[in-house]
Amino acid sequence: MEREKLVVIGGVAAGMSAASRAKRNRPDMEVTVLERGSFVSYGSCGLPYFVADLVKDVQGLVVHDADFFRQKRGIEVLTRHEVSRIDTSNKVVVARNLEKGEEVTLGYDKLAICTGASPVRPEVPGVDLRNVFVIRTAEDGVILKDFIKQARPKAAVIVGAGLIGLEMAEALRARGLAVTVMKRPGSNILKMFDDDMASLVEDELRQHGVDLVKEAVIQGFEPVGDGRAGQVVLRDKAYPADLVLLAAGSRPNSALARAAGLEVASNGTIVVDERMQTSDPDVFAAGDCVGQKHIITGKDVYIPRGTTANKQGRIAGENVSGGNEVFQGVLGTAVSKLFGLTVARTGLSATEAAAEGYDFATSTVAHPSHAHTYPDPEPEDITIKLVMDRKTGRLLGAQMVGKIGVAKRIDVFATALQSRLTVDEVSRLDLGYSPPFAPVWDAILVAANVGSRKLKN
Repeated sequence: MEREKLVVIGGVAAGMSAASRAKRNRPDMEVTVLERGSFVSYGSCGLPYFVADLVKDVQGLVVHDADFFRQKRGIEVLTRHEVSRIDTSNKVVVARNLEKGEEVTLGYDKLAICTGASPVRPEVPGVDLRNVFVIRTAEDGVILKDFIKQARPKAAVIVGAGLIGLEMAEALRARGLAVTVMKRPGSNILKMFDDDMASLVEDELRQHGVDLVKEAVIQGFEPVGDGRAGQVVLRDKAYPADLVLLAAGSRPNSALARAAGLEVASNGTIVVDERMQTSDPDVFAAGDCVGQKHIITGKDVYIPRGTTANKQGRIAGENVSGGNEVFQGVLGTAVSKLFGLTVARTGLSATEAAAEGYDFATSTVAHPSHAHTYPDPEPEDITIKLVMDRKTGRLLGAQMVGKIGVAKRIDVFATALQSRLTVDEVSRLDLGYSPPFAPVWDAILVAANVGSRKLKN
């Protein structure tokens, strides 16, 4: 009897998780992964640290290479193979071997589409000049790092002020470049944070020599000799740039799915159910090419994250191999190091809660990260902002900015949100205490107590 065949399109977080889970459940299943790039199973979130040269070699971002999956897990991995067509009627996938220029056709019984997302490129003159970069894949990181080493640029402009743009600002400052970050009109930096919390980050950026242009309407990238951009041109001013980095968000790669007749949402995400099944029962999809359900609002959102992609891929792999797992949704939890600060958030910001029509209150506190009795280092305040439902007392979201202990604490709030705790219930959590790590009244408990009083007033 012929073995059942699973073909996976995409070999990074979601794709390799799907392939590995399916093969673990069904060792008899023939699993093939098609990956357009040269690398699989790597951590793209580590790219800023690779560019900063904290990670010396790109292989330091790779969790497992293609040979590992072939030899240890029995998964056939075909790198440098770009899929051009999915034929759901005949259950075949057509791909092109980019090294040999040959076309290959693979049949499948089950298909997992894990095609990820692509960086947004503004439609302005000069966007294709050779020193205008994006940072999404391992190959993007190699190209950018090689350019810095060879061309020795002095000034960089980053278009976009989200987490990746600001992480890259730190990376380029570490390489000695002057850095200007440009943000489009109508919003602050870090739009997933409220303005009062984002302003704390602005101060940190400026202290480290990052120039912020917050009302930037880019007209184009002005070329100089040898096909490079020399300036970023705004309506009223031009900024010199030896290097331009586009970091203004991403769009789901759903063109293959759409062309195959699969249902695609208005925001470009492939429509899946909670089992990661598409409109075709034999086709599943996972990762940055699909949307998610928000745990607080219950609505469809698009919040691409590596952690989410791994979870969704695992569930897709479970279900293509006969299981019945469901994806519970997301809270938009995120944490990032930006120079000396750690910034983190989970759930809804006040801006998002207002847009959703919640009757909510907020509270903000600044409290030490550890006890004053611990002499070194000096206690550092963590600023915590909570968003709370007035009617139910339920926690809706949390944002944090500080130097020490932020990453640990945001996960407590994420757990509280997923467990649907009220602010009162958060204030009664039995948290760990030791002077190097927390005061006897942890910042989480203080924030919850202040929030609880705010709701009662």
